[in-house]
Order: sequence, then C-alpha cells, then structure tokens
Amino acid sequence: MVSVNLEAKKAVEELMAKAENLNVAVSTLENGATVIDCGVNVAGSFKAGEYFTKVCLGGLAEVGISIPGDLSEKFALPSVKIKTHYPAIATIGSQEAGWRITVGDYFAMGSGPARALAQADKIEEEIGYKDDADVAILALESDALPNEEVAKYVAEESGVDTKNVYLLVAPTASIVGSIQIAGRVVENGTYKMLEVYHFDVNKVKLAAGIAPIAPVDPKKAMGKTNDAVLFGGRTYYYIESEESDDLKTLTENLPSSSSPSYGKPFLEVFEEANYDFFNIDSGMFAPAEVTVNDLRTGELFKAGAVDVELLKKSFGV
Repeated sequence: MVSVNLEAKKAVEELMAKAENLNVAVSTLENGATVIDCGVNVAGSFKAGEYFTKVCLGGLAEVGISIPGDLSEKFALPSVKIKTHYPAIATIGSQEAGWRITVGDYFAMGSGPARALAQADKIEEEIGYKDDADVAILALESDALPNEEVAKYVAEESGVDTKNVYLLVAPTASIVGSIQIAGRVVENGTYKMLEVYHFDVNKVKLAAGIAPIAPVDPKKAMGKTNDAVLFGGRTYYYIESEESDDLKTLTENLPSSSSPSYGKPFLEVFEEANYDFFNIDSGMFAPAEVTVNDLRTGELFKAGAVDVELLKKSFGV
C-alpha cells in the first residue's frame, strides 16, 4: 500500500532544497530531527504554502494556487486548488489536524503523514490504513518552533529514529498558515462524511476542491482561515456508491450551511460558544458548496453555495 510518509518526503526534500528562495529555514536539532520553519521566524511564501499543504496530504494530491480565484464577479481572491485520487488516505489518513502535540510547555496541532504511523485518531480503525515507513513527517500549526523533546515524542509515537523525523511549522497567522488551512477544503467534507454521517469514505474515489486564501491577520487568523472554507470553499467528490447509499441526502447535509450554527463569522460563533469548540456543532466545519458524482448511476448532486457577503464580513471588506 502507498506510504504517505515516503510520498510526502519527496515534497519535503524539494522544499528544503529551495529553502532560501521560498523564505523558509531548515535546522537540525541535537537529536538529529529536522525542523522546517515556514512562518515562525521567516516570512514563508506562496510556494512554501503549496509544499506544506502537499505534505499535509501525504504527498498524494496536486496542490496549486490560482490568482485570482473567482468567487463572484465582484469579489476575487487567490485560491488553493486540491486534486487527489486518494481522498480517504490523503485527508483522513494524513491531513486531518487531529493530533494534539503537548510536550512540556509546547503545544501544537499536528497533521500530516506521521499520524498514520502513530495511529492518531484510530486511522486504521476508521479507514483501514496504516503506514509502516521508517520516516515520520509531521506538520505543526504553532507560533513556536519545536525542541528536542517534541521531536523525541513524535519519534517514539511513530516508531522511528529521531534522525528520521521532519517537523514543518507554520503559525495560523502566516501566509503558509492561511494556505494550508484553505487546502483543507476537501478534508473538511470527507471528515464530515465520516464523523458526522458515518459514511465509508473509501467509496470516494476522486476529489477536488478550491478555497480562497484568507488574509493574514495576527488577531483574527483562526476565524478568517476557517471562514475561507465555510463560506468560500467548493468541493467535488466522485463516489462509487452501493444501492443502499443515499447520496442525494448525503450531499444536502454536507455543506456548512446545513449546520444550525451557520450564518455568522466563525469568531462570533466561537464567542457565543464560550470559546469551547465542543459547544459548536461539528457539522459547521465543512465546505460552502458540495457537488457529488455517483459513479455507479451517473447522477450528479449539488448543495450549498459560496456566501460572498459572509466572507466579506469575516475578512472586513
């Protein structure tokens, strides 16, 4: 079976080889682990964001940036484009930001290929996938660089030597952060299929998506980056259904607008939930627009729509 860590390592090697030109910094910790700063002490770049996103997807997707990405004739933004023929493995098996890295005073949300080694969030149980590579690659959403203890923890959980650990880091409030979160547009949909509606995402054979890149904002990055997908993300899923599957209803339930929490910028919803994610309907974390092609019947289903006005409100336009 394909290895998300070995596939992602190809992108990591390219990123490191072009580090200076892409405004990223590569360093080696005392225990041999490699840290790639993509936005903590460096500026980062659009191309670095593409590489970071591809690494998160286990190297199993095409990632690009369109300039501009039209949401309507009146509002256009650079947008991230994702295409993959390994939707389940690339998103649930790798990209999902489900590994909380807490070591001493250090905290980060971890996503990427190492999750498939450590089996964070029971990946094998959920989609039947487990990697067995001897290299562990993890993307960290944090405004601080990890130390030797963090690398050692990742190595131990992943079952590899620390010298084979690669940690990519980008804050939410950075250009790479904005890009990689917009690049979760497909994953938001597959996650909702699996976790909310218990649909077998291995039936999704192809997927594509596009979402605008949120403006970098030191104070409101969490809200704006989420809203880029919730209000501006468009996804396309090609599903090999069974007769018992109701893809029409699934499609209608997937967009963010199907959630009772929909209708306000994310930061307002978060404030009303007393800043507790568990008080927010998980169904809200989804793309704005969903199109599903039933490969068995040839039917096409579409639900949701890009909400330009809510996106403008969130972005302060």
